[in-house]
Amino acid sequence: MTPLRAPLARYAERLHRAAGDTHHVASPLGAWLLLALTGPAATGDARAALTEALGADPDDAAAEARALLAAPHPMVAAATALWERTPAAELAAWRAALPEDTERGALPDQATLDAWARERTGGLIDRFPVDVTPDTLLVLANALATRVSWADPFDTAPGTELGAGSTWSGRLSRVLRTPPFGHRCWVASTDRAGDVAVHAVPAGDDGAGMLVVSVAAAPEVPAAKVLAAAQELASAAALVPDSMPGRRSLFDLPLGETPLWTMREKPVNTFAPDGREERATAVLPCWSARSRHDLTAPGFGFDAAARALGELLGLTGPGFDAAQSAVARFGRYGFEAAAVTAFGMVAGLPPEGVARVAELRFGHPYAVVAVTTDPAGGPWHALPVYSAWVADPDELPADEAG
Repeated sequence: MTPLRAPLARYAERLHRAAGDTHHVASPLGAWLLLALTGPAATGDARAALTEALGADPDDAAAEARALLAAPHPMVAAATALWERTPAAELAAWRAALPEDTERGALPDQATLDAWARERTGGLIDRFPVDVTPDTLLVLANALATRVSWADPFDTAPGTELGAGSTWSGRLSRVLRTPPFGHRCWVASTDRAGDVAVHAVPAGDDGAGMLVVSVAAAPEVPAAKVLAAAQELASAAALVPDSMPGRRSLFDLPLGETPLWTMREKPVNTFAPDGREERATAVLPCWSARSRHDLTAPGFGFDAAARALGELLGLTGPGFDAAQSAVARFGRYGFEAAAVTAFGMVAGLPPEGVARVAELRFGHPYAVVAVTTDPAGGPWHALPVYSAWVADPDELPADEAG
């Protein structure tokens, strides 16, 4: 196991448990990565709370997050951004420790944040998950997006193939059936959810790819336990190519109908040494989900992140918002998913005062100088390239007056 897999599994269980058994999709990784990036700012009680939420030392978690974001997976587009109303010197060290490719800039308006979410997820998410208010100090966000095609697309089958006991079989006319090759189907024994039906479908080429694993348990097993079992099975199946972790022999299971499978025997010609051959197929529906998750509860750690950054700024108990928007679609030919996770910190409005506002007017001849800049300080840095004296201005062209 990599150092990240165990703490991420715990965070995922917490997030899905909060979502309950309602239809939903989430990216625990997106939330964990964002929280990890706040870790180096924490000291004292805030650091202890972050350690608990992350399941790892905050500095170690931040290093893991930076490593992942510095070299994103070919099938997962990743972006990180930090926007600040006024960059504070007290946050300079924390800011410098963020991933090198983090987008930075002045705090934008809501429409611009919504556009960022759309652009970074290929249009899958059209609204940024948190709102910017007049007292928002900063927003830290990340976006993850995936669009993959199955190496071997599904066949189709009548909805009734889901079984007479399925409430979906009567309302779905067509569902997906696994093709003869390329998909893995098995019955697995798990500690968390008992015997489960498992389907795994790969996407991508022989290099970096993606494996999408579906796990069904008996109807009475709580969703949180099935999700936890699925996390373990998916990780194990991805670690070893073509493996079927926890696989039970079909000959150890009774013949007949259950809500999870139909078990039957038929005569075949086989080269199996003991003359017993096992075959498994699967039928499952297409699905899509769109969810928004409130991450402000203490267990998700963003309250500690707000305290950590607030202490650097000399703020006591700063307000904050943290949320994730996620979407996914699973179909005959592929899978697409995206998540935008955002953390915003706010402070109370400052005391009332007075502002003096000037409107500058260039109503008589004036000078203009154009210079080049080079952040590396090269020979072009601050070099005046063009200059002008404006004494005879032009009328605004008619086609630009609208």
